[in-house]
Amino acid sequence: MLQFEELRLRLASHKDDLLDLKNAIGYEQLKRQLAELEEKTTVPGFWNDVEKSQKNQQETARVKGKLEAYDSLSALYDDTMTLIELANEEEDESVLPEAQTDVERFEKELENQKLATLLTGKYDSSNAILTFHAGAGGTEAQDWAQMLYRMYTRWTERHGFSYKILDYLDGDEAGLKSASIMIEGENAYGYLRSESGVHRLVRVSPFDASGRRHTSFASVEVLPELSDDMTVEIRPEDIKMDVFRSSGAGGQHINKTSSAVRLTHIPTGIVVSCQNERSQFQNRDMCMKMLTAKLLEIKERAHLDNINEIKGDQLQIAWGSQIRSYVFMPYTLAKDTRTKFENSNINAVMDGDIDGFINAYLKAASLGTLGQPEDE
Repeated sequence: MLQFEELRLRLASHKDDLLDLKNAIGYEQLKRQLAELEEKTTVPGFWNDVEKSQKNQQETARVKGKLEAYDSLSALYDDTMTLIELANEEEDESVLPEAQTDVERFEKELENQKLATLLTGKYDSSNAILTFHAGAGGTEAQDWAQMLYRMYTRWTERHGFSYKILDYLDGDEAGLKSASIMIEGENAYGYLRSESGVHRLVRVSPFDASGRRHTSFASVEVLPELSDDMTVEIRPEDIKMDVFRSSGAGGQHINKTSSAVRLTHIPTGIVVSCQNERSQFQNRDMCMKMLTAKLLEIKERAHLDNINEIKGDQLQIAWGSQIRSYVFMPYTLAKDTRTKFENSNINAVMDGDIDGFINAYLKAASLGTLGQPEDE
């Protein structure tokens, strides 16, 4: 039957892509690495070193995950091809919808795994710390910051990742002034690093009785969660620590205790805070992780050898440099200024459907065709 033959040819056209993916992930090397990791667990006394054994298990899980993902994709290809060929021989049209669904599922997963091979950055496999800041504009901007917060938490849920609130400061009337969350999942930072920058909203404000159109800005900062062995020199005398108690409406998001911590890095002016953990010590540890990640990012970007050379003006948010615009009125469109990728289904985007933007960024970055953020 013609429809089955077209499906068969469509699926078969991806056979070389499947082989290329196998080579790209280093399938055989991963199998050898897994065998070596599992062999280490049989060495006498291995489990006595808790830190070492935990790292081994984390790496084992990561390698196994890659192998199993490819094996599952390969099995889907074989099973779908068999289904199509048998249905074609039997001329069983009732199988056609299932076969079409399986081919589409294979193509989508193949694309996802191909994109994952582009995540080769030093910290791409890490968890991600997202920090939101409302721009100038009061309630309108604070509401926009909360809309972005929801968009990324919905994206997190869509991908089976988890998140926890590190810090949350409510807006004066609505929305939020600032917030930080940790998104935990394989390659969370690799995917979300493309989202760091200024986001612009154009809509008729629900807070304006005259129904006028408003433009608002909010920034999203994305940092990797660093492992304990990632360090940068931070002198104790360069840190100012404030301990405070969460209050106001923010208490619905965080623990209302007096253990919240705010750290200020005096040489650079960087401020980080955390009030989600149970103790002051835990909050301080999380703050130090966030501060270290920010300083390492600046150090690597500027190719500096000494943290003391970092100048505070490098940390200023450039509100005029937007990476993406979200227009609700007079038409609906979300458009990335660097890749030109766009999606007119603005409601889906705000509900976490941002994979198209992330994928376009990864592809453009790998090809060296990324554009610059636009000035407003």
